[in-house]
Amino acid sequence: MIGFSNAKINIGLFVMNKRPDGFHALESVFWPIAWADALELHRTDAPGLELKVTGLEIPGTNEDNLICKAYDLMASKYAIGGVKAHLHKTIPMGAGLGGGSSNATCMIRLLDRLFDLKIADKVALELTAELGSDCPFFWNATPALVTGRGEKMIPPPGFQASEWKNLHVTVIHPGVHVSTAEAFASCNPTPRILEWNQLSGGTIQNWEKWLQNDFENGVSTLHPEVKMAHNHLQNYGADYVQMTGTGSAVFGVFQNEEKAAQASQSALEKNWVSRACAMNACL
Repeated sequence: MIGFSNAKINIGLFVMNKRPDGFHALESVFWPIAWADALELHRTDAPGLELKVTGLEIPGTNEDNLICKAYDLMASKYAIGGVKAHLHKTIPMGAGLGGGSSNATCMIRLLDRLFDLKIADKVALELTAELGSDCPFFWNATPALVTGRGEKMIPPPGFQASEWKNLHVTVIHPGVHVSTAEAFASCNPTPRILEWNQLSGGTIQNWEKWLQNDFENGVSTLHPEVKMAHNHLQNYGADYVQMTGTGSAVFGVFQNEEKAAQASQSALEKNWVSRACAMNACL
């Protein structure tokens, strides 16, 4: 059984306040993009999980991998048997693309199918929330306005898929890893001035007037490569450019498909990792 776990970008990312539980409340529109890892599962007679990883190297031990944590969580709640898993990793880590969270959610979905558990969506969202703040988004992986720690999701206000059908996104990972801790340590939040329905019905060129990622300035200071990637996309004519998540990947939204492809190809020639795709490719 094979599943594909997509990356996401954050269209705007605002740090609102610190919650009583010590976590920060965030607001952002999460958007799935056509950049995916592949995860294959098979039942085995031996108990437990055997995980093989190919593609990009993942730091740490398998036990640190969210896929293993997802299996352990499911095994603690359901009568599931042994599993052999193969993850082929293409989404860079420490990039703000949500690859690890997406892998974990994909693992829960595949275990549900493999063992015919018939988990309801509400239960699945609760399970994924136990694994990480971004994980619930990937259960349905449709555009969402995400608030709180990431567990509260609604469709973006005024969202119409038809408005995005001619848009393209180029993502660049400039080869640096940003930890969540250093991103928060260097973050200086500014007040949110937009209403989220401004994403619909207007021109993309206006986004830069009221959209931002509160982490970008601090991360760019620590890692100049992020600013270089940002400037690269602007130079190729992107209508809006922003770092995603806590970094270090940067994306540009284009109304011109050829420019989006050229920006990606040029980034690859700089030995950066890059992907270009239609904004509606996952809708």
